[in-house]
Amino acid sequence: MSNNVSKLISNALALTSNASFVPQSYKHGFPSWLKSGDRKLLQSSSPTPNLLVARDRSGNHRTIKEALDAASKRSGKGRFVIRVKSGIYQENLEIGNKLKNIMLVGDGLRNTIITGSRSVGDGSTTFDSATVAVTGEGFIARGITFHNTAGPQKHQAVALRSGSDLSVFYRCGFEGYQDTLYVHSQRQFYKECYIYGTVDFIFGNAAVVLQNCMIYARRPMDQQKNMVTAQGRTDPNQNTGIIIHGSRVMATADLSPVLSSFKTFLGRPWKEYSRTVFMKTYLDSLVDPAGWLEWDGDFALNTSFYGEYQNIGPAAPTSRRVKWKGYRVITSATEASKFTVANFIAGTSWLPNAGIPFTPGL
Repeated sequence: MSNNVSKLISNALALTSNASFVPQSYKHGFPSWLKSGDRKLLQSSSPTPNLLVARDRSGNHRTIKEALDAASKRSGKGRFVIRVKSGIYQENLEIGNKLKNIMLVGDGLRNTIITGSRSVGDGSTTFDSATVAVTGEGFIARGITFHNTAGPQKHQAVALRSGSDLSVFYRCGFEGYQDTLYVHSQRQFYKECYIYGTVDFIFGNAAVVLQNCMIYARRPMDQQKNMVTAQGRTDPNQNTGIIIHGSRVMATADLSPVLSSFKTFLGRPWKEYSRTVFMKTYLDSLVDPAGWLEWDGDFALNTSFYGEYQNIGPAAPTSRRVKWKGYRVITSATEASKFTVANFIAGTSWLPNAGIPFTPGL
């Protein structure tokens, strides 16, 4: 799961490690960094597209790649909306640094699906296995599912990798098994999304908040355990982490009947200063009472930061949780507020522009 680029970006984030804890405000349920125009686009049921992609030839292009190629030739860097009509698009897409402020709008996560099947098992790297990879700043996706169909036997197989600063995913789906959602780097926000996977299926070293999301563990391969997160902070000064707020952690229909055969944990420390917090989230009975799992022996158990704040559900009680130095039950709203959208990703300074609802505080 490592990549040299992540070290460069992590070092850059460490230089501004205090930036994310500046108190911010929210507007219309979105962080303030979201421009008002982008917020309206996210709130609009049918934002006016610059280009229309349709497999049935009713649009400007038949593939998303063609539309992105056209967008790369546009003048200016303003918001560029590409509507992707219903259909299954078998494409591997790279939305690079020069493609800023791209917005992909689907016809709903059940209808507009981008799918690929690259995997480590078939010779790819984890980094390059992504069905969609985005690094261009200000990327927004709404109403789309990102799917990697490689299957559990192919091991690491990423559906979406984001290194896009100020990226937003609203009512999107992410489907895979191991390493489904690669929150690689920079500031990111996921709202009302559905995420499916098995091993380390939300992982990376972004500063990211997932709010009001449905997180589903699937049936893994025999002898495997499920880990929802594997956060990759390598330096205690980095202002990165995975924050899961007001969400639900549940089992899919194929896992539910066999819960006694497969353990599921909230996360494990991929890197030495791994940081993950679950806040006000419903933890269903699939989550093991220990809550968290070692990566390798005692690696990072004292230096990681794993917090839980006011979770609910059958697996929310913390009396049987791990006893690591790096684990803590957060009881103070003041401490918990450090991990809100407003404070952790300075959301009120940029999310209002994206036009999607968000909760700035606890």
